[in-house]
Amino acid sequence: MNFKKLSVFLFLIISCSTFAQKCSCQDNFNWLKKNFEENDAGFQFVIDKKGPAAYQNHNVLFSQKAKKIKDLNTCRDVLFDWMLFFRPGHLSLSVNQDFAKKSVSETNTTPEKEWEKLEINEDQLKKNLSNISQPGFEGIWVSAPYTIGVAKRNNEYIGYILEAKKSKWKQYQVKFKIKENPDKTYSAVFFLGDYSSQKINEVKLIGNNFLKMGFVSLQRKFPAYQESNPEITNYVESVTTQNPFLKEISSQTILLRIPSFDYSNKKVIDSILAANKQLILSKENLIIDVRNNGGGSDASFQEIIPYLYTNPIRIIGTEYLSTVQNNKRMEEFIANPDWSVEEKEWARKGLEKLNSNLGKFVSLEDAIVQESKLNIVYTNPKNIGIIINENNASTTEEFLLQAKQSKKVKLFGTTTEGILDISNMHFVDSPCKDLKLGYSLSKSFRIPGMQIDGKGIQPDYYLDKSIPEYDWVRFTEKILKAN
Repeated sequence: MNFKKLSVFLFLIISCSTFAQKCSCQDNFNWLKKNFEENDAGFQFVIDKKGPAAYQNHNVLFSQKAKKIKDLNTCRDVLFDWMLFFRPGHLSLSVNQDFAKKSVSETNTTPEKEWEKLEINEDQLKKNLSNISQPGFEGIWVSAPYTIGVAKRNNEYIGYILEAKKSKWKQYQVKFKIKENPDKTYSAVFFLGDYSSQKINEVKLIGNNFLKMGFVSLQRKFPAYQESNPEITNYVESVTTQNPFLKEISSQTILLRIPSFDYSNKKVIDSILAANKQLILSKENLIIDVRNNGGGSDASFQEIIPYLYTNPIRIIGTEYLSTVQNNKRMEEFIANPDWSVEEKEWARKGLEKLNSNLGKFVSLEDAIVQESKLNIVYTNPKNIGIIINENNASTTEEFLLQAKQSKKVKLFGTTTEGILDISNMHFVDSPCKDLKLGYSLSKSFRIPGMQIDGKGIQPDYYLDKSIPEYDWVRFTEKILKAN
């Protein structure tokens, strides 16, 4: 190798090494800001609503924060807070695992070594619990993959790990803390898988053996209290299952429970509907419980629609922001061995259209609005109630928009989360490979005329707090029967 080539080679090594070391939080902030501005489909929509001045002030504040941060996990938290200026969902920012492990190994206060613990073994806890006659927060609880002990210390209930299969959490580490509020309600601090904290504003014991803390559900393992109300038992089964199911709850009512529209559930949902078609069509009432269903794939709910259908359903389309980075997702689809020939052809045509319109929003369909028409309107079920709550988002909200166009359908529960207008997420690594950004490629033609983001979908029948959650199915059935 001659001197000139050697010099160039050494320059490249030094440059790469210098770049690899420039993984400061400020660098990551600058990259995140530029990447999001150029590629996120919802960026300009929010700037037009909130104004450039508000965005500029937001950037100044977070740039100052980023300059002071040395820890990668703290940096991630702050940068994600920056993203929340735009919307609450269809966003993500995570620490790549290799860097997470490196970060933990280099810190002097690792969670494994320094995390708060409550060292009461299971046998001792059971002995302590034998003195408690009334069911409360104290006990041994299960929320996969964790077995958690809860013991009262001073004015708090401390939840700590007894067993955590396939998790980095260690025995006796504190997983959550519950405290009583001045108004006699309870709130909690829950520590997530990466040891970051999340405040939970509502903690309640449902029946004797079910503990609900916001998005966290736990079932009592010990002591075993008798559950006197069968509706509570049914409710616990419904909200804790990971699998769709259908069952007859009375002579004229069928309950279909769908905890997720994830594509992996499509075959299960389709097979349940096919196997029980005659049963469903023989009943006047159908209740579809989608509480806590955060979304998934539109394909997963397609076989439900025929049972709801009464008239043509209008489906508002989306448009994609075409950029070099965004269009790589279509390239990934084309290269995916799991995609069919027809699906790859759709992706190929879409990619051609996108690449011909860089910097613009592009519709991949022939029309902005599609109208779905079916040939059959079933006599039964005559009345359909869909139970919803604040944890419904994304694909589930799209399902609700289509379903509520039916004359048979009413929504029961509470307003949904409101994460639908900006969608179709794509993921990219930061230049230093320490962070992975998830942002959105498309926006709905509904906005601004019918915005769901930040507003949600309201129920036809609001189920207020005087109606226990375990009674929502029976309340819905009562209304349906009265129609």
